[in-house]
Amino acid sequence: MKKNIKLFLSLFTFLILLQGCSSSIYQNQINTDDNDKYDTEFPYKDSSPILEKVSDTIHRISSIAFYEAYSYDQNSNVKLYTITDENLETKAFEKIFFNKTGLGTATVIYSENRKLALLTCSHIVDYPDTIVTYWTDKKGNETEFIKTISFKKNENIYAVGLPELGRLNILASDREMDLAILGITFSVDYPGKFPSLSIPIGHSNQLSWGAFVYMFGYPINYKMISHAIVSVPQKRNIEEFLIDGVVNRGFSGGLVMAVRNGIPNLELVGIIRSVPKDVQYILQPEKLKDNNQYDPLVAYNGKIYLETDEKINYGISKVISTETIDLFLKKYQNKFSEEGYLPIRFFKTK
Repeated sequence: MKKNIKLFLSLFTFLILLQGCSSSIYQNQINTDDNDKYDTEFPYKDSSPILEKVSDTIHRISSIAFYEAYSYDQNSNVKLYTITDENLETKAFEKIFFNKTGLGTATVIYSENRKLALLTCSHIVDYPDTIVTYWTDKKGNETEFIKTISFKKNENIYAVGLPELGRLNILASDREMDLAILGITFSVDYPGKFPSLSIPIGHSNQLSWGAFVYMFGYPINYKMISHAIVSVPQKRNIEEFLIDGVVNRGFSGGLVMAVRNGIPNLELVGIIRSVPKDVQYILQPEKLKDNNQYDPLVAYNGKIYLETDEKINYGISKVISTETIDLFLKKYQNKFSEEGYLPIRFFKTK
């Protein structure tokens, strides 16, 4: 009997200790240190409400630029300064038309007086007016003789889902920073329908190795949210930082948000800029009209063109820092005012 009582008491004590240990471990896992630093652990609270508010501010954008191009023979010896309106076409042996397209993500940062302003990356929407390529010599050195010259004839930028066709204009663009502000003015009011981003702007230079971030964007035309962790090189460039996010075409311009002291304390720390790519060259037939397709069973005898194809290296993404965004907005503030946009804060500061 005494042995049974001792066994029962030992078992009971063991269970109590086990319960206490389990509770202690659980508490350590979910507690977030209130140290005013960006969190490095996955949020344990429900983040859906704040993320849903953010999702209402991002939009899918598409752009297309139309070019008229002229090709010159290698022996024509055409130089840039010798081209005039009169000989532009007469000296060319071929005149072709082509277009460049872009897909990406833009975020509303201004919504007032029938006007919207959206933040995105410059490379999605800002195409050069003139593109010149040159012939090379036998050693591969570029000469001063023109091979092709292309002129942009028209460009259209659209935000999918916005009323009144959603056609946007470039209010400001900086190719070096790779940032652009797009604007649209509606003919009528749409009160509350297009909210602007309201989370605080954070400090990218306070991010540390392993900081947890959310990403919001439109990869391949689908609105999606994902997450990643931050990598901070020792010799850090304040203009951008790296994350291990897996992004696809269309995510450029997407938001990157960090968590400070737990949900719902989201802060914007940057926007997706680009991912490393390998360029491959492929041979393409000339394009058919009205989206017609070639029959693969019929031999092709037409002209062949060399085109480039980009292969994305997934898992490494460059992010434009909030410090760079802040410099960009201050640099072009006067230009926004000239376009009728009130000089207001684009972000709430913490």
